[in-house]
Amino acid sequence: MKNKKIVIAGGTGFIGQSLARYFGKENQVTILSRQLNNQQTNSYHSAAIKNESDDSIRYVKWDAVNLETNWTDTLEGADLLINLTGQSVNCRYTEKNKKRVLDSRIYSTRALGEAIGKCKNPPLVWINSSSATIYQHSLEKPNAEVNGTISKWKKDNMPYSFLDKIRFRLKKIYRQLKYGADNPKTKDLEFDFSIKVCESWEKEFFASKTPSTRKIALRMAIALGEGGVLVPLSRLAKWGLGGIQGNGKQRFSWVHIDDLMGIIEWLTEKQEIEGVLNVSAPNAVTNTELMQQIRKYNNRSFGLPAPAFLLEIGATLIGTETELILKSRWVIPKRLTDNGFNFRYPTLDDALNEIFNKENRI
Repeated sequence: MKNKKIVIAGGTGFIGQSLARYFGKENQVTILSRQLNNQQTNSYHSAAIKNESDDSIRYVKWDAVNLETNWTDTLEGADLLINLTGQSVNCRYTEKNKKRVLDSRIYSTRALGEAIGKCKNPPLVWINSSSATIYQHSLEKPNAEVNGTISKWKKDNMPYSFLDKIRFRLKKIYRQLKYGADNPKTKDLEFDFSIKVCESWEKEFFASKTPSTRKIALRMAIALGEGGVLVPLSRLAKWGLGGIQGNGKQRFSWVHIDDLMGIIEWLTEKQEIEGVLNVSAPNAVTNTELMQQIRKYNNRSFGLPAPAFLLEIGATLIGTETELILKSRWVIPKRLTDNGFNFRYPTLDDALNEIFNKENRI
């Protein structure tokens, strides 16, 4: 793909910066960001890309809510719009944080849809991020786009530890006493928050009226590369804490960052494809297999296991949720493979071998 106009909304994270580097070599890339200075990324050792001298990569500020000409004009005549905007889910699901996570996705997607509707020459393709976590916690079978199981109920999606159950019951009792058993705030506890986010996000995306723009929602698995989740996992292994997490049976769906970039480029050229696609390598692994591979590439033969109750204590201390580790996300990229996409890194060993053997090792 050459000489194209590409806009990446929310492009300062690990995936966004990888895409900018990939496409910025031979295309004009604009990154929409809520902050232009001291961009924070989850690439860890990689600083945010600076504005290139030849203007092949530039940053434009937006608030991801309001239509302002400084950023809406960047969509005019674009070949590709990629939206990755969203508050990180790596947090405790307090009411305040849940509102931020949901609103950041809904409002930014709505703003982009409204801006496209005002374009004389709207983007040809709009690729919006979603998540593979939209599918139900599954140990028995993988989820494809057509027959994947989606359940809104919390009980179907989260393998609770003992402490999780206590926390849930106390919160339910508190709300029943304060609001009543039939109050929406009490009933809302029965619904899975992550599923609500994914479903609401996709609904907003496809509801926008953009008849001249082909739209694709990517239900993405965890992207692996020089940054992102491999950094904290490698640290655990090096500290001797790289054993199984929970019972180790939960599935881990993943995709190599190079394959993700290849998929986006491939989809841009596949004019007949639109709608929802799973983005994951075809071979998910269990948590046991994942941690074995992480230890292998960090030269560690042993790692202490972390049972669910310890994970809950640790998650509370560092301000995150055990769902990110314990939920079994098992998806297969059926639409991609059925339409002929070939993965460069189909197995986890292939992916980690390439990533860890680069000169700048994790």
